[in-house]
Amino acid sequence: MNDLVTEDDLARARVDPDFRRQFLAQNLDRLLEALKKTRQASGQTADTFRQLREGAELAVKLADRLQDGDFGPRAA
Repeated sequence: MNDLVTEDDLARARVDPDFRRQFLAQNLDRLLEALKKTRQASGQTADTFRQLREGAELAVKLADRLQDGDFGPRAA
C-alpha cells in the first residue's frame, strides 16, 4: 500500500474506465488509512488539523466521483 503512483498508472487511468474506477477506489482507501493514522498520532498541531481537513475534503471528492461514475478527465 506504500507504493507510489507511477506515470504508467496515470496513463492507464486516463484511457481505461474500469482501471480508473479501481485506481480511484484504491487511492481513496489509501487516503482514508493515512487520515486515520494521522488522527490517532500524538502531538497533533494546527498544521496536522489543516492536513486532516484537506485530506477529508479530497476523500469526499474521490467518493463523489466514484458514486457519480465521474472517473475524471478522459483522454482526447
